Amino acid sequence: MDKKYSSNQFLKGAMVLTIAALVTKILSAVYRVPFQNIVGDIGFYIYQQVYPFYGIAIALSTYGFPVIISKMVAEKLEKEDEEGAKHVAVTSFLFLCLVGLAWFLLVYFGSGLIAGWMGDPKLKPLLQVISLSFLLLAPLSVIRGYYQGKEDMVPTAVSQVTEQTIRVATILIFSTILVSEGYSLYMTGNGALFGSITGGLGGLLVLLSFLIARREKLFSRKYLSLPVGFVHTWSRLFKNGTAICVSAMLLVLLQFVDSLNVYSLLVSSGMEAETAKTWKGIYDRGQPFVQLGTVVATSISLTIVPLVTNAYLKRREALVREYIQLSLKISITIGFAATLGIINIMVPTNTMLFENALGSTVIAVFCLSIFFSCLILTFAGIFQGIGKIYYPAFCILIGIMIKYLGNACLIPFMGIMGASVSTAGSLSIMAIMMVISLRKLFPIRILTLSFYKTLLMSGAVMTIGLQGILHVYDTLLHKGMPDRLLSVFFSLGGVCIGGMLFLIVFLRGNALSREEISFLPFGSKWVWLMEKVYPNN
Repeated sequence: MDKKYSSNQFLKGAMVLTIAALVTKILSAVYRVPFQNIVGDIGFYIYQQVYPFYGIAIALSTYGFPVIISKMVAEKLEKEDEEGAKHVAVTSFLFLCLVGLAWFLLVYFGSGLIAGWMGDPKLKPLLQVISLSFLLLAPLSVIRGYYQGKEDMVPTAVSQVTEQTIRVATILIFSTILVSEGYSLYMTGNGALFGSITGGLGGLLVLLSFLIARREKLFSRKYLSLPVGFVHTWSRLFKNGTAICVSAMLLVLLQFVDSLNVYSLLVSSGMEAETAKTWKGIYDRGQPFVQLGTVVATSISLTIVPLVTNAYLKRREALVREYIQLSLKISITIGFAATLGIINIMVPTNTMLFENALGSTVIAVFCLSIFFSCLILTFAGIFQGIGKIYYPAFCILIGIMIKYLGNACLIPFMGIMGASVSTAGSLSIMAIMMVISLRKLFPIRILTLSFYKTLLMSGAVMTIGLQGILHVYDTLLHKGMPDRLLSVFFSLGGVCIGGMLFLIVFLRGNALSREEISFLPFGSKWVWLMEKVYPNN
């Protein structure tokens, strides 16, 4: 195989996979808005209580196990061992069948216990429905990993987008029909969760169609056996796959903790059950903001991190430090701008998306998670790029425990605000742990004082501009103009004006050089804008 051709194919495939991942993340965030509008805050609470289990299943079958399988398949193909590659895939399939079955049995038969732990026994049938998604773990993971190992990312990309599209369509169609027919919100939630099954089956059919079209006899009797050394394969899958999955499940695990104890803590603190469900649903409005806020930072880190990996493998430590600093600059900038911007326009944005401004302060505090999540995802990518795949998982698990304890300590005294504070606090601790470890590995000065000055100045100018817009918004509201129509205009206008103000000041501050900006998506366009804004840079 021509090495240059292989490299080009891999880069093209990685781009296809990155675009597919971004599309699925955006779909996963955006559908929650119309869904909440259909079912209301209590219906949203019901769905969000069970959603983390699907999030775990999707992380296992998309971001964790396929990555490890692809590495093992690629190792065999490097030695021109096609038979060995197929044996790896089938050996992995047998292992993941056991993993998927274990998850299914745990969730299905433990549904009563889990629902009781959450404080809402009516969630039991919903948990039983979502448990079925784990039965699709093995085929989805193995076929995706097998093709990725062959540097063919198209089957994975198409299956991911198909899975999410069918799932979102099922959720919105079923919820609309069930609500209009007068079914209970719990039954509506059950119908919405059925989307995880239809989506998974759709993704699997796409993958099987690729196998058939390309005449890949992957699951023939010839390979359905456990070869010598299968324990080593299973061990790599368990240890490395789990570590990568934990890093990929950062936001899902935080949602999982909230599902377990937020509602029950609100009720035990004296809040009425229906009121507690409503406030948990309002609190969950913050999830789409955080998901969308981290999408851009994630995509940019995916661009930089491979450069870190390449430089590290070539033992060019100075270049590694340079790329790490660049990825941190970009992550901090985007995370800071997105967090500050959304906090400033939270009231009109909350009204535009969710029909009213209830819980805007709670959601604004929750949105501090955007900044810390951007940092953590970038750090995790860097650590994985230099082969330290276990440390990010360790930091995240420590943070999850702190989150659980934070909820238990803060919610009885602060109500639902305690959940937002504990989320932001636990994420900040994860980020600090990763910073300390990274500085020990690479003794670098994270960023310069002039960079922070420019960042703060850009944020201050954006905040002044957005607060001026909000003053006009409040004035028009008091004059009786339609609040939701007004909120649409001021939210979208605020995003555009706030973003432009931040960019103009930031680019004039020379915080990023032309070379650094060129690493960004559409880098040449940003350089052109930078030269227009600040010609003498």
